[in-house]
Amino acid sequence: MAGDIVPIQLGLTDGDLVTLWAPRWREGDDEWEAFLGHEENLYAFESAAELAAFVRGNSEHDLVEHPSWATVVALSAAELEPDEANVYDLIGAPELAAEDPDPDVLTKLAETLEMAQSLGDVCDLDVVTRFFSSHPLLGALPGAPGTFEDREGEQLWAKVGAALADGWDDVLDAIDAVVATPAVDAAAVAEAEAEILAAEENTVDADDAAGDDESDEDLEFMTLDLDDDTTDPIALAAAEETFWTSVGIDPIKIITAAETYYTLRCYLGDEPVFLGRAGRIQVFTSERALARYLADNHDHDLARVSTYSDVQAAAVDGALEVEVTDENIYVLPGLVDDLAAGPQAVDVDQLDLAVELFTDAAEYAKDPSTEAALAASTPLGWYVSYTLNPDPTRLAPSAPYHAESEAWRALEREFEARLRTD
Repeated sequence: MAGDIVPIQLGLTDGDLVTLWAPRWREGDDEWEAFLGHEENLYAFESAAELAAFVRGNSEHDLVEHPSWATVVALSAAELEPDEANVYDLIGAPELAAEDPDPDVLTKLAETLEMAQSLGDVCDLDVVTRFFSSHPLLGALPGAPGTFEDREGEQLWAKVGAALADGWDDVLDAIDAVVATPAVDAAAVAEAEAEILAAEENTVDADDAAGDDESDEDLEFMTLDLDDDTTDPIALAAAEETFWTSVGIDPIKIITAAETYYTLRCYLGDEPVFLGRAGRIQVFTSERALARYLADNHDHDLARVSTYSDVQAAAVDGALEVEVTDENIYVLPGLVDDLAAGPQAVDVDQLDLAVELFTDAAEYAKDPSTEAALAASTPLGWYVSYTLNPDPTRLAPSAPYHAESEAWRALEREFEARLRTD
């Protein structure tokens, strides 16, 4: 895989600095990983504008031979600003380890430690390498679901904090020591700053325009002829509302290679909740079997949803119809083969829905491993991100795609293992 080059932000002793990172990519039989730098120095800058000025005016660095370097040079300064997913607060790692080990904390800490380990490997920092070799527990993050629960898990989490207290300062010192900020042309920096400002203003203008459009739509909505049933907003809303939309719970259909299943899901805020318990999803092979199950009293997580009693009442009365809308049908067969064939062979809608299903199920199980597997820094995550959001300025994944398709197959098996049919 010829990987992308990603703008990242590193939280170090001297503050937040931006640089470029090339996640692992393969050339022939060799695998590489690199950062923006030269010889023993890691180049990092106080702003994306300074980074852009350097990228456009210098060619003496280790990324110049990377397959996608020409694409990076052509990027606007605004596109060189790191997004939230690529912010690594190395100096804040001990604080993360002091928090409760919820999935978000585990994922963020794991990503931060992985970045520090990559910096140590690429920059040949023996102190960093020895630190991670001495604390193999840190390489096991984020761990399996429930790893840090109960008393034994609490003790394990305490060991994570103790490991960081033991030598993390030395890791930071080693990384700080190789950071350098080359001089850049002041005029080029000013030009890049103007680009970033213009991009921000365009974003604000676009948001304002969207708000104006919504206001116009609201005005048009209010002036419709209410005597005309075809444009009556109340009639339209009633036509769109179903029993399931009124209770805020959706029947979903999952088609696997072995079987077709039906279950329920809703969202409490942003939190997905399935018909299930303890991270396992109860599924049925027909709508009628699902409806029969709903008519009885069972211990499951959807029972805590305030409107679930309406669902159960309808099931008891025999009036419940399990109707699945198109956006809640998830088709898994064929994706592995399509991913292996390349992005052009993938049904984007099918992939997008499958990603939604896998991530929802993993979040429901409080398992951060799926999110980690789909992170843009992994070969599969990069492949999926490119396929779902193609961009001519980004280097396309390159064949062979065996590793990516196998990683997807593992996610699919992991998801299917969450399904409970008894």
